[in-house]
Amino acid sequence: MSTEIKVPKLPESVADATLVSWHKKPGDTVARDENLADLETDKVVLEVPAPVAGVLKEVKVAAGATVLSDQLLAIIEAGATAAPAAGKTAAAVTPAPPAAPQPATAAPAAPAAVKSGPAARRAAAESGVDLASVKGSGAGGAITKSDVVARASTPQAAGRVERRVPMTRLRARIAERLVAAQSTQALLTTFNEVDLHAVQELRSRYKDRFEKQHGVKLGFSSFFVKAAVEALKRFPVVNAAVDGNDIVYREFYDIGMAVSTDRGLVVPVLRDADQLNFAQIEKAVGDFAARARSGTLTMEDLTGGSFSITNGGVFGSLMSTPIVNAPQSAILGMHKIQERPVVVDGQIVIRPMMYLALTYDHRIIDGKEAVQFLVTIKDVLEDPGRLLIGI
Repeated sequence: MSTEIKVPKLPESVADATLVSWHKKPGDTVARDENLADLETDKVVLEVPAPVAGVLKEVKVAAGATVLSDQLLAIIEAGATAAPAAGKTAAAVTPAPPAAPQPATAAPAAPAAVKSGPAARRAAAESGVDLASVKGSGAGGAITKSDVVARASTPQAAGRVERRVPMTRLRARIAERLVAAQSTQALLTTFNEVDLHAVQELRSRYKDRFEKQHGVKLGFSSFFVKAAVEALKRFPVVNAAVDGNDIVYREFYDIGMAVSTDRGLVVPVLRDADQLNFAQIEKAVGDFAARARSGTLTMEDLTGGSFSITNGGVFGSLMSTPIVNAPQSAILGMHKIQERPVVVDGQIVIRPMMYLALTYDHRIIDGKEAVQFLVTIKDVLEDPGRLLIGI
């Protein structure tokens, strides 16, 4: 019995997908639920599982092709098994005839001497250019110094090889969204710095009990998410978006958490972050990171979001200007924690400091609101007890 394999139903916001690769070829045996192929959309990679066990009878779409929802991809012959290759058994027991002696092959002729002057040879030695690869422009085809210099300036010289590969759909979509954000929004970035001494002390004091009770480590993500939600409540325009001539105020707090993967940056969304406790936030962020790197995030995980947080500090970034994840209006950038001397109560002390960056759409968010928003995050993180008593 033949079973058709079709493209899974794509979300309304996704018009098509690219068939990245087949994991099976015609004639291969497949197990039920085994992944047959990978489909890449603008946001995620979707797997195409086998609905039945059998043999992949026919592939209808080649790798690299663009496909639509419900398009026929392949046919599986249910219950069948792969046939052994013809003559395989006989070939295994029949000795191969002795190889006939091969006639001696003449040694390749030595390359002809390359005509070049001392200046050309010196330039070739200094730049690593092989004179045999240079076409001479001098008398009788002699290689001049200028020929060597010209060859050295080409990308192919001395191992300077260019390699051209097409963008993945995800990378192309990232590029498109970033350019669109900068061309349609009036982006501006404001900075501040935060002393994480109190947060680090709190983590050190409770991290063992927290992990034992909740089964997850107490990281920094939950503190920043909580601080961001508190600041968004005080300055709702930072949580808003522009729609034509209207400002859409969101009365919910869906926080996008940027995650870097081998395929590019993705931003899974932490829904209703204001209703989650520290443990729930840490578990969700850890789950997002694991599924982002394994390519198992769903379209629902990446849809929506009212505000985003990105952490360049994990890569060592000390300061940056993040780009807003449109149609959102602002994004918070975290950076590397670095011990620096600061003045506290008139005394110079060493504290774990982090630069914060808020990039925002100046069309609806004024500088005063942006600065006060960032100061609120700073105040909450420097005195995290505020989160417990709501001040």
